[in-house]
Amino acid sequence: MIEKVSENKKYVKFLTYGCQMNFSDAERMEGELAKIGYEPTESMEQADLIMINTCCVRETAEDKVYGKIGEIKGLKRKNPDLLLGITGCMAQKEGEKLIKRAPHIDFVLGTNKIHEVVSTVQKLEAASVKHVVDTEIRESEMPEDVAIHRKTALSAWIPIMYGCNNFCTYCIVPYVRGRERSRLPEDIVKEVQEAAAQGFKEITLLGQNVNSYGKDHGKASFAELLAMVDKVEGIERIRYMTSHPKDLSDEVIEVIKNSRHICKHFHLPVQYGSNRILKAMNRVYTVEGYRELVRKIRAAVPEASLTTDLIVGFPGETEEDFQQLMEFLAEIRYDQAYTFIYSKRSGTPAAEMENQVDDRCKHERLNRLMELQNSISLEINQQLTGKTVEVMVEGPSQTDDTVWTGRTDTNKIVLWKHSGSEKPGDLVQVKIHTAQTWLLKGELA
Repeated sequence: MIEKVSENKKYVKFLTYGCQMNFSDAERMEGELAKIGYEPTESMEQADLIMINTCCVRETAEDKVYGKIGEIKGLKRKNPDLLLGITGCMAQKEGEKLIKRAPHIDFVLGTNKIHEVVSTVQKLEAASVKHVVDTEIRESEMPEDVAIHRKTALSAWIPIMYGCNNFCTYCIVPYVRGRERSRLPEDIVKEVQEAAAQGFKEITLLGQNVNSYGKDHGKASFAELLAMVDKVEGIERIRYMTSHPKDLSDEVIEVIKNSRHICKHFHLPVQYGSNRILKAMNRVYTVEGYRELVRKIRAAVPEASLTTDLIVGFPGETEEDFQQLMEFLAEIRYDQAYTFIYSKRSGTPAAEMENQVDDRCKHERLNRLMELQNSISLEINQQLTGKTVEVMVEGPSQTDDTVWTGRTDTNKIVLWKHSGSEKPGDLVQVKIHTAQTWLLKGELA
């Protein structure tokens, strides 16, 4: 819950880019700022404090942030008291460079600085400092006494660990998030219980690699944590992200198979379909090992959906590699694949590799990949036509408030005509009559 200890009405506007962990961090920073009187606003013009919570996984994310920083310069001219803070992964990566490039920035806080945002803002409000830059990554545990201002009334993000130990050659995350640090299982379960008491029906456990949860403190494995969370009354659905195939254990698969509330959806990023490229990416596993994991999942939980992440255009990728990827995709048959063009990230080994693939070739291969995956996704969804599925109600669709939307526990989006009685969080039965690549349409059964 948000605790307000000041009646001074001030407004904060958060602009958050990137992954779900960033959105979770923003909820916590907003909760902390409420303690010193800041209320959320959707208007940058009304804001006394603008916070940009950044991502640097791809260059396009950084470009968006720089564009927004430039836009806010005009607001600072009109309102010299307006504070501008940059947080998150790009702040961690760039540090002082951000203020040198844009002196109207007041503070830069790196990752895992949630508990420092209040003291930083207070120093600037008191004019005791001109700028603050703090990007030191500390390996200590994150404080647990952090307020949270959750953005939705249905689903809650619950971080279970921070950082990453994997050092995939294309990825900046270990450099900006630090080493893996797991929260204690009792603290996680307590937060899930609090979310349930507040009326949340669904939770998503967050980590850069949830499958390696607990290896640093030895208090519980990810399988054991899932079993604990599954016992919390009031939570109807449990999701988690993201998984690394090298750490997915038989115990996790078994817990999900026998669970009451853990969703039958496995998001298992393979990234590529040839051993040569996987080795260059430092993904550790092989195509054969990944294929065996998929076999185990489908044998244990045959109704489960399987999704993945894929990167096209990694340095040194040949047409032969790409054909292996296409054949692998046709063999595994994912429900959905989230596809990305390789983007150089300075500071990562892949950025210095020879034989960088040109953009025209990257886009051409991406289009071929998407065409194949879209056809597979449509075929899999068409198998649900005429069947009745359980859907958690989310609310009106973005385009028509008479058409409502929700998700199956296999994470498929479903649309139907609202009857007037169902409300967000309800579990309803929907008979599917139309299947599309990215969603299903039906009517209440």
